[in-house]
Amino acid sequence: MAAQLTEATTDPGCRVLGLRERKKQRTRDSLVEAAHRLFLVHGYGRTTVDEIAATVDVSQRTFFRYFENKEEVALAVMADAEDFFIECLRRRPAEENPLEAMRASITEAWRSLGSVEHAGPGSVTAALELFELIESTPTLLAAHLRHTAEQERQVAVILAEREGLDPVTDLRPRLLAAVFGAVVRLSHLSWNSDAASHQGGPDGMIALIEHHFDQLGPALAGSWRR
Repeated sequence: MAAQLTEATTDPGCRVLGLRERKKQRTRDSLVEAAHRLFLVHGYGRTTVDEIAATVDVSQRTFFRYFENKEEVALAVMADAEDFFIECLRRRPAEENPLEAMRASITEAWRSLGSVEHAGPGSVTAALELFELIESTPTLLAAHLRHTAEQERQVAVILAEREGLDPVTDLRPRLLAAVFGAVVRLSHLSWNSDAASHQGGPDGMIALIEHHFDQLGPALAGSWRR
């Protein structure tokens, strides 16, 4: 995942990056970090592309070489985190059932992005900081939900491939991907409203995700009446 490799010399596929590619990666990371900080301080609507570019000391033209618009740079941290989750899911052992593989992948992704090696614009801390901004900005929320829908499609395809199913005729991969997406979104919303989780940082988010997954079985198949 690109944004987690600011100081590294290889990409997610273990390909050695050349000097030109590393320079381009540093510029992209700098734009993401500058946008992130400006959005948190001044708000999404009051921050302009010119301000983001000026913070990094590049031209507006250079900005648009990396991002189509302000919305894309704002969601870059989340998009990169989602891509990393997809990578983790693809690598999970074949013997795990679909839900086990997804649960392990999201935990692995959060733990990895929360490590010291992944500090910076693509870190889990940056992703956590963005949740409230996304939820409070209709434009970003709509775009994020579109990205989430695309991620669910990718997850369904991966699950179908793992299980040897046709995702067009078999509903289970799509249903489970949608349920999984809902559990993760509820965890994010809970994190936004839970001050104690904020103090826990990445570990607080992981604990929330685990708690929500623990409740999934009883919610779907258990008796709600005690």
